[in-house]
Amino acid sequence: MSMFKTRKSFARTALTLTASFSALCVSNTAFAQDAAADEGGNPDIVVTAQFREQKLQDTPLSITAVDAALLESRNQTDLSQIAAQAPNVTLNAMGGAYGSSLGASIRGIGQFDFNPAYEPGVGMYIDDVYYATLTGGVFDLLDLERVEVLRGPQGTNTGRNAIGGAIKLFTKKPSDKSEGSVTAAYGSRQRVDLRGSANFVLAEGLYGRLSGVYKRQDGYVDQVDYGCRFPGNALGIGASAGSGSDCVISKLGEKNYAGVRGSLRYNPSDRIDWVVSADYTNESRANSAEVVTQVNPAQVSPTFNCGRFCTYANFYAPAGAQALAGYNMPNRTNYDGWGVSSNATFGLSDSVNIQSITAARKYNTQWGTDDDFTPDLLRIGQGYNDLSFRFFSQEVRLNAKIGDAVDFTVGGQLAFREDAHQLAIVQVLGNLAKGAIVNNLIFSTPSDRNRTSGAKDNRYIVPGVPFLFLQFTGNDPVNADSRAAYATVNVRPFEGLSLTGGLRYTDEHKDYTFTRIRWDGGTLLDPFGVGALNGLKANYDGNKLDWRLSADYRFSPAILAYVTVGTGFKGGGVSARPFDRFQAVNGSFDPETVTAYEVGVKTDLLDRRLRINASAFNNSYKDIQLPLITCVSLGSSAQTPCGARQNAGDGRMKGFELELAASPTDGLDIDASLSHITGKYKRIDAAVGNAILLTDPIVTPKWRWSAGIQYKADMGGAGSITPRFDVSHTGKTSAGRIGGGLPIEYFPSVTLANARLTWRNADDDLNVSMEVTNLFDKYYSPFRFAAVYAFAGTIYSQVGRPREWALSVTKKF
Repeated sequence: MSMFKTRKSFARTALTLTASFSALCVSNTAFAQDAAADEGGNPDIVVTAQFREQKLQDTPLSITAVDAALLESRNQTDLSQIAAQAPNVTLNAMGGAYGSSLGASIRGIGQFDFNPAYEPGVGMYIDDVYYATLTGGVFDLLDLERVEVLRGPQGTNTGRNAIGGAIKLFTKKPSDKSEGSVTAAYGSRQRVDLRGSANFVLAEGLYGRLSGVYKRQDGYVDQVDYGCRFPGNALGIGASAGSGSDCVISKLGEKNYAGVRGSLRYNPSDRIDWVVSADYTNESRANSAEVVTQVNPAQVSPTFNCGRFCTYANFYAPAGAQALAGYNMPNRTNYDGWGVSSNATFGLSDSVNIQSITAARKYNTQWGTDDDFTPDLLRIGQGYNDLSFRFFSQEVRLNAKIGDAVDFTVGGQLAFREDAHQLAIVQVLGNLAKGAIVNNLIFSTPSDRNRTSGAKDNRYIVPGVPFLFLQFTGNDPVNADSRAAYATVNVRPFEGLSLTGGLRYTDEHKDYTFTRIRWDGGTLLDPFGVGALNGLKANYDGNKLDWRLSADYRFSPAILAYVTVGTGFKGGGVSARPFDRFQAVNGSFDPETVTAYEVGVKTDLLDRRLRINASAFNNSYKDIQLPLITCVSLGSSAQTPCGARQNAGDGRMKGFELELAASPTDGLDIDASLSHITGKYKRIDAAVGNAILLTDPIVTPKWRWSAGIQYKADMGGAGSITPRFDVSHTGKTSAGRIGGGLPIEYFPSVTLANARLTWRNADDDLNVSMEVTNLFDKYYSPFRFAAVYAFAGTIYSQVGRPREWALSVTKKF
C-alpha cells in the first residue's frame, strides 16, 4: 500500500471514530456531569504526561493509568505484572542469560538486550527520573501512588529512548498526615512477603516517609544433578558434591528481594515543594525458572529431557584450551543497587514555577549462565557476568501560564552521564565436525530483532580444528553522555479546543573500549584477529530533533476526541560484540526512528459510570537496528563471523486499543481492555541474510485482551467482603526461527486467570485477603533462548509460574 493510501485509510479511521463518539455525545450529554461533582462513577486519576497535572480523561494521549487502589485490588506487586491489563504492552522479566533485567516493548517497539551499549526502547521513570538500563528494571511496586503507561513515541515528553512509549512510576509523597500500614503474606512454596510504610510529620512544613519490602519464595523448577540421578551413566558424568538424597541441587525461579525507600519533603507554602528521596535494593536468588524444551536428536543423545519443571543444567565449566582449571559458574543472580534524587519546584508567581530534578544511581550485578542447559561437559559452555553501572542526571524545567488560554514548558537535560563496566569470563567446549564455523556471538531471538542477550561471553571457534576453542575474559567500559533541550506549548483558542505542539533536540555520545585477553592475562591467539580488539575504542556521536502536534476537542463534559502526530527515537551506538576490528570501528549505528499517527476518544458516560477510551494508530518505523549475518560491508572478510548490528530495516505497524471501566451499580466495578496490532517489514538489508524475511511479521502477538470484575458487599458492622476475578489473554507470539529460511515457530496463545477474596473491617483499617494466581494452572513459556541451537542442538525456555495461593493481612494505622 502506498503512503498516500495508508494516510487515507488512517484518516477514514479517524473520521469514523470521531463521528461515532460525536453521536454518543448527543445521546449521552444529559447523563454527563462534572467530574468533581460526581461521586458515584469512575474516580479521576491525575497524570503528568505533558509536564503539568491533568486528569487522565483530559490528556490527549493513549495512557493506561493505574492508581494504588487498583494495584492493591489486583494484588500487583512488581512492574512486570502491569502488562497483563495494558493494551499492546509486553513486559518480561528476562531469563538466566539476561540477569536481573526487564525486557519491554510497547506497540511492537522496544528492547530486550540488557547490554549497556544498547539503548532501551521504552523509557522507564521513577518520580520523573529516567532509569537508563533494562537491568534492575523489575521494580517492586513499593508505596506507589500510581503507574502511567504511555503508549506511542514520547519524543517531546520524555525524550530519548521513548520510541515505543514510557512507563512512569510515581511514589507517594510525604504528607501532613501521620499514618502507615503493614502487610504480611504467606503462600505457596514457603512464600513470605512483608511490606510496610509510614508517614511522619517532623515539623511544620517538613514531612518524612519510609517504606520497605521483603519477598522470599522457593523456586519451582528442580535443578537435578544428572550424575547423582544416573550413576554410572555412559557420558561419565559424576555426582556433584552437595546434592541431596533426591539429587536436587537447587530450585530455579525463587524470589529473594529486599528494598527500602525514604523521602523527605519540605513544603512550607504553595510556592515551595522539595522532595529528596533515597532507595536501596538487594536481590539474591537462583536463576530464572527454565527448562530444555527442544533438542536435535542428531546432535544430542541422550536428550536430557528432565520434565516440565525440571532441568539437568549443571553450570559447570571444565578446563579447556586456554583455561587454567574447571570451575562452577554460579546458578544465581545477585543485584545490589541504590539511588538518590531531588525534585524541587519553586513558584515564582501564581503562573510561573521552576522545577529542578537531580538524580544519581549505582548498581552491581552478577550472574552465571549455562547456554546449552545440559550437564554434558563437551557441549557449548558457560559464562559469568559482572556488570557495574553508574548514572547521573540534571534536568531543569520552567512551567508557565499566560492567562487561561496558554500553558507552556521549556527545559533542558543539562547533564546525563552513564558509566558501565561489564566483566565476563567464558568457557566453551564442543564436539565440532571438521571445518565447522559457528557464530555464537549474536544471542538473538528472531521473533523480535531487538532481543539480543547482552552477556559478554564472546565465543570463537577455530575452524577445522575439533576441540580447540578461543576463550577469553572481557572487562569493557561503556560511557554515554547526552544533552537535550525541549519546549511544549498548549493553546486553547476557544472553548473546547486545545492545540499542543512540542520540540526536543537531543545530542548524544557513546564510546566502548574492548578488552580481549586470556583468562590467565596472556595474549589472545586466534584466527580472526579478535585479540587485536584489545584496547580498541569504538565511538558514536549523533543528534536528533523530535516533534509532536496534537489537537483535541471536548464535545461535551462526557467526550473528548483527539488526533496527534509525533516522532520518537532510540539512541544510536556501537556494536558491543564484534569479531574483528573492522566490525568494531565501522560497526557504529544511528538511531532508529518512528513517526506515529494516532486518533482517539475518551469518554465518561452515564453519570461517569461507564468510561471508554479508544485509539487507533499507524507507525512508520525507520532504520531499525538489526544484527547482521555478514559484515563484508564493514570491511570484514566473508569467512569471518559477523557480530555487528546496523540500521538495516524499515517497517510499518498499525492497530487499535480499547479500555473500559464501568461501575453499573454501587460496589460493582468492571475493567477491560482489548488491543490489536499488525506490522510488516518494508525493507531488509541483504546483510541481515535469511534470519529475517520481508514476509515475517514485525510484531506479535496480534491480539491481547483482559477483563476484571469485583463486587464489594457491605455487611454493616461486620465490614465488607469483596470477591474479584481477573483474566488476561495473549495471542500466539513468535518464538523465532531456529535456522535461516526455516519457518517461524510460535508460542501458543495463553489465557491466565487470577482470583481474590478480601474481607475489610467496618473501619476499613484491617483487611484479610485470599488469592490464587494462574487459577487454572496453565503451563506456558513467555520466552526462549535458541541462540546456540545450531551448535549445541538445544533450546531452553522460561516456564511461567504454576498455580499459587497466598493469604495476606494488611493493617493501617
